[in-house]
Amino acid sequence: MGKLVLITGATAGIGEATAVIFAANGCDLILTGRRAPRLAKIKKHLESKYKIKVTTLSFDVSSLKECESMVNENKKMLSNLDVLINNAGLAAGIEATQEAHIEDWEVMIDTNIKGLLYMTRLILPMMIKKNSGHIVNLGSVAGRWTYPRGGVYCATKAAVLAITEGIRMDLVGKPIRVTNVSPGMVETEFSLVRLKDAEKAKAVYKQIKPLSAVDVAETIFWCVERPPHVNIQEVIMFPTEQVSAGHVIREAK
Repeated sequence: MGKLVLITGATAGIGEATAVIFAANGCDLILTGRRAPRLAKIKKHLESKYKIKVTTLSFDVSSLKECESMVNENKKMLSNLDVLINNAGLAAGIEATQEAHIEDWEVMIDTNIKGLLYMTRLILPMMIKKNSGHIVNLGSVAGRWTYPRGGVYCATKAAVLAITEGIRMDLVGKPIRVTNVSPGMVETEFSLVRLKDAEKAKAVYKQIKPLSAVDVAETIFWCVERPPHVNIQEVIMFPTEQVSAGHVIREAK
């Protein structure tokens, strides 16, 4: 494929799995995240296994100042970017609205919405100048179907869907593609970050075979490798045993 791909939130889970599949297909990578040692380890592994170049940039996408500094310091490299994958995101807390911690809301809004917007706003003008590019946003089935005790998280992913559609409309007539990938249950660090309890996080995936990070990464790659005249607008993917955002068929295994 030979593209230059930037992946936010690449230190684990879907972001890391996506880095692996693009590396395996000959793409140079720009991997970002807050855990610099983790990024360095992934870089070493991918560069030793594949004939590609990996650049790591450790910063917080929820900080406009840090995003601006990153772009300003790497404009030459970023001017050649082919694909931006806005993967960084999280859920925090499962309390009812009247009991929720406002700090959790702020973290989700700042990362899932504002971080995605900051990166897109800073990168997109360079893609327009280059006259090519592809933006892939990681949404969620929660962006279409709300569930109890998840209203704010669901709202952030509904925003991702609306923003994706809005960007696509704003780019009409330009050869830049925009895609929203919305998975259901994926077994990553997601539940651990949300619940802050290893046992509770493990129970989320009990008696079900959830999607894996690789499943989602392969879907992202498939969207990007379509011919230039094909834009995959949105992909919704569930594990077979999940039938809606809040309905999972669990069986003893």
